[in-house]
Amino acid sequence: MALGPYPLLRIVVSIAVNALALWICSALFGGVTITGFWAYAIGATVLALANTILKPILAILTLPLIVVTLGLFYLLINVAMVALAEWIAPNFSIDGFWDYVGVVFIVWIVNWASYSIIDSLGRTRTSTV
Repeated sequence: MALGPYPLLRIVVSIAVNALALWICSALFGGVTITGFWAYAIGATVLALANTILKPILAILTLPLIVVTLGLFYLLINVAMVALAEWIAPNFSIDGFWDYVGVVFIVWIVNWASYSIIDSLGRTRTSTV
């Protein structure tokens, strides 16, 4: 993410991108129910913090299991991060394992696309200066 030395901006962008991803998931999947601003804000914040802090720790601790399962266990770690966000945020509900998997993929795609756009804008801005 090419937001330079602005850690607060990085956090705000990460939360906003996760909120966008959760909004898309709520619109796409019937088993995902998120109602109200605070549900999106808290869910996106928990998801951003969990992906930044908990996920790398869990990935390192379970690396042999991730390797043996050819990466499928990493999908379960991502599902756990979404489940944590659902558990903490009010008015946030996901029904069923496949809805969790769908949310994980949508969150991944939205994050990848958003940060690709941000990185390309950052490269364009620095190359023109």
